[in-house]
Amino acid sequence: MKRILLMVITNILHVPLWFYQIDKMGKNRDQYSEEERYHYLRKILRRVNRRGRVKVMTYGVENLPKTNGFIMFPNHQGLFDMLAIIESCPKPMGVVIKKEAAEWILVKQVIRVLEGIPMDRSDIRSSMEIIKEMAAQVKKGRNFVIFPEGTRSRKGNEILDFKAGTFKSAVKAGCPIIPVALVNSFRPFDISSIKKEKVQVHFLKAIYPEQYMGLKTTEIAELVHDRIQEEINKNI
Repeated sequence: MKRILLMVITNILHVPLWFYQIDKMGKNRDQYSEEERYHYLRKILRRVNRRGRVKVMTYGVENLPKTNGFIMFPNHQGLFDMLAIIESCPKPMGVVIKKEAAEWILVKQVIRVLEGIPMDRSDIRSSMEIIKEMAAQVKKGRNFVIFPEGTRSRKGNEILDFKAGTFKSAVKAGCPIIPVALVNSFRPFDISSIKKEKVQVHFLKAIYPEQYMGLKTTEIAELVHDRIQEEINKNI
């Protein structure tokens, strides 16, 4: 909470304009390309993170596919995760977010700008429809982020089991899977301090369809989980 207040206070003169512009872009997406909307938001977040005394350290951008149409699967540590991922990733993306969070002020506007998709995790049938919708958009060349733990880990850099169902999106789309390892992303907002923090974002080597086709989604989930945990362990 202290750091969120710091971010607001140090950017207070810009917040009304940012909010207005983000809201405008989200409501009039046909007037702005996905790249324009994404890079405007990314520019804001870089400033907000810097003013909030958080340095986002990015590794492995070269592992992102040259062409769009992929899904990133990061571990989930907290509310700062997407701020770190957006600052780090040069390619526009949508995000699948839990339905209740999608209604929060500002989050709602940001999700609209990103053309994100709210998911009701308590409704299995609805969740599977969201997976199908995301796969269809990825086939058309959009990129997405989905957190396969389903909820954030409250164990710091120790990640929870991954839900196999989230990987059905990649299988249906036949797209590259990008494991993303977040290190210390829980610290900026979970620790009651405004001391300088460093958050690491590691884009790991892509797993292409020819590498995972034939595997069960439970096996894909374990593969991605273990690669991410191994990368985290190397960097803490």
